[in-house]
Amino acid sequence: LNSLYKSTFVSTYFRTEQLIKWKKYWRGTLFATILEPMDIEAFREYCLAKKGVEEGFPFDEDTLVFKVMGKMFALTSLSSTPLTVNLKMDADKVSEYRERYADVQPGWHMNKKMWNTVTFDSGSIPRRELLWMVDHSYEEVVRGLTKKLRNELELL
Repeated sequence: LNSLYKSTFVSTYFRTEQLIKWKKYWRGTLFATILEPMDIEAFREYCLAKKGVEEGFPFDEDTLVFKVMGKMFALTSLSSTPLTVNLKMDADKVSEYRERYADVQPGWHMNKKMWNTVTFDSGSIPRRELLWMVDHSYEEVVRGLTKKLRNELELL
């Protein structure tokens, strides 16, 4: 596709704030992957929609922490630019995601074996992957809860 057609296609079929990543696949077919960055408001709403989640500022007035049943699964700084979020991840997947995406780094001030710092608003990670990482972090923490707390969570 020539650049004029690409720009017409993008402006016609996609919202202008979305980033498009063009890839060539089998037999030269061209596909677009929508890379929509996630801002702090969308991240917050997504986390709070999960069962048993509460937000707070246990460290200082700048560090927003999301907990499920009192256990932390995500934290971010309200003043940091770009938006970075610390998320828990299965130890077997940590290195895979760090190799796959430059915007996934070892967890800042966290256990580097199980926590990643993910840049959310750069647009280099597809939104579905960002949401999967949040879901995975939540699930990892829920998996580590006591049976009593897991039962309480199910009743919510």
